[in-house]
Amino acid sequence: MNGSSAANSRSASVILTLPSRLAFMRAQGFPTIPIAILLGVLLTAIFANVIAPHNPEVGVLGDRFRPPAWQTNGTIDHLLGTDHLGRDVLSRLIFGARISVIVGLMVIIVAGVVGTGLGIISGYMGRWVDQVIMRLTDAWLALPALTFAIFLAAIIGPSATNIVIILALVYWTRYARVIRGEVLSVRERDFVRLAVVAGCSKWKIMRKHILPNVINSAIVLATLQLGQVIIAEAALSFLGVGVQPPNPSWGAMLADATDIFDSAWWYMVFPGAALLLTVLAFNLLGDGLQDALNPRAGRND
Repeated sequence: MNGSSAANSRSASVILTLPSRLAFMRAQGFPTIPIAILLGVLLTAIFANVIAPHNPEVGVLGDRFRPPAWQTNGTIDHLLGTDHLGRDVLSRLIFGARISVIVGLMVIIVAGVVGTGLGIISGYMGRWVDQVIMRLTDAWLALPALTFAIFLAAIIGPSATNIVIILALVYWTRYARVIRGEVLSVRERDFVRLAVVAGCSKWKIMRKHILPNVINSAIVLATLQLGQVIIAEAALSFLGVGVQPPNPSWGAMLADATDIFDSAWWYMVFPGAALLLTVLAFNLLGDGLQDALNPRAGRND
């Protein structure tokens, strides 16, 4: 029992370092701008029905190619202009944010849970279990991510739900590889050895002692991969194997704009800017979280 108590105490002490790491992150310069951008995107996605001035799927042909409000022939009723079908660009941007956020979060949750679980099992169990999981992971990683996603989309069929499944199948391997490396280090620590001596089962050790000590790495990886997932979803929609029209998607908007850029530049610039800012914000936030949550950040500095 003493060994188990010591193990729980040590495991808890690792988790309690999180506030101090966040304090370190603030001292080094909290990424307020990326957080503000992402908070704006998240709120836009949540309240899209309230914020959007028009139905994003319905247009008026008489309003085709109307420029932004500040240009000649522009109108305040269509602040960012309209597309080739007379649909409001601002409304489609707002609902496109909802699709990007939902798809991105769902992919990260599914891929993170599967990859983290397999990484913990592989790293702690070792032997043939580790060999099987890692060889499967290596084979999966050898496949070009976007090409593999397009191949799966062509087989399963294009839809928002299928895109979540496809991208989760593509990105779980990153978690498995990173978390497995963390577990190989954590399992040699004293609090894990004490838990073994105390008679804790392997599953309890993985759940109570291993998982809390690798969750920080999973969070950082999730933040960094959200940007990659959003780009992948946009790429699939751009190629016509992602979210299908008339559902608004930033990638689909860029695809529609390729043929009309000369006459309606705004239809490419605004979704492209939204995609760029969102992905850049996720990457900057991930870098900041890595400094705060990585136990070795202080040493590297």
